[in-house]
Amino acid sequence: MPEPSVLASLVSGLRGGSIEVVDLTSPLSSSTPVIQLPPEFGQTAVFELEEISRYDVRGPAWYWNNFRSGEHTGTHFDAPNHWVTGKDLSDVASVPARRLIAPAAVLDFTAEARENPDFLVEVEHVRAWEAENGPLPDGGWLLLRTGWDARAHSQEAFLNADENGPHTPGLSPECARWVAQESPVIGLGVETVGTDAGRAHAFDPAFPCHSSLMGSDKYGLTQLRNLELLPPTGCVVIAGPLPIVTGSGAPARVLALVERS
Repeated sequence: MPEPSVLASLVSGLRGGSIEVVDLTSPLSSSTPVIQLPPEFGQTAVFELEEISRYDVRGPAWYWNNFRSGEHTGTHFDAPNHWVTGKDLSDVASVPARRLIAPAAVLDFTAEARENPDFLVEVEHVRAWEAENGPLPDGGWLLLRTGWDARAHSQEAFLNADENGPHTPGLSPECARWVAQESPVIGLGVETVGTDAGRAHAFDPAFPCHSSLMGSDKYGLTQLRNLELLPPTGCVVIAGPLPIVTGSGAPARVLALVERS
C-alpha cells in the first residue's frame, strides 16, 4: 500500500484526536472589550448585531443579522497598512494566504505580568527562552502569554487604566524593534487589547510594536485566549481574518493545531 499523504495523515490525526484544535479566539459580542484612545482621536466601534429576521414575518424560515464592528475589535489581525510606517504595504485582503498558516513559539510571562501589569519583555528574555527551547520559528509567530485573557469579562479590568493610562504587559521598544527587524517571525500575537504594552504611548518611539512590526511588513494578532493550552514549541497557528479590501485589519478566527500523545 502507498504511504498515506501528508494531508491524509493530518485528517486522520484530527479525527483520531492525536491532533487537537485549540480555539485561540475570544467570543465576539457587544461586551467584547475595545481599545479606548484619548477623546481627541477617532474611536473604534463596539460589536453590534442588528436583527434582519428571526423566523418571523420579516423572513419566516431564516434567521440572520447585520453587524457593525471596528476592524480592530475583539480577536483580530493587524495588517501592515494599519500603521503609518506600513502605509504603502499590504492591506489585510492582500496578505498571502500561505502566511496565514504558520508555526508558533509560545513565551510564558504569566507570573511576571501577575506581579507587574506593566511588565516588559526584553530581548534577553527571548534569548533565554531560545536557549531552552531552540530558535524562534522561521516564518512563524511569537505568541506572548501573560494570563491577560482572564480579564476579558470586563472592559475596565481588561484595559486596566488609571489617570496615567492603561497598564498592560508587552514588549520593550528594543525588543519590539528586534522582533520586527532581526527575528525570523512574521508577527506577534498577544492576549491584550493591542500588540503594544499599555504605556507604549510614552515610549520612544511611541507604540513600537505597531511602528516596527507594520513597517517591517509583519503582522499582529490580538486578544488571543487559551494560550495556556499550547506547548512552547511545535504547534501550528491558523489565522483567518476577513479579507476586507483596503482594510487595515479584521476580526479573525484563530486556531492552533497541537499534537497530543
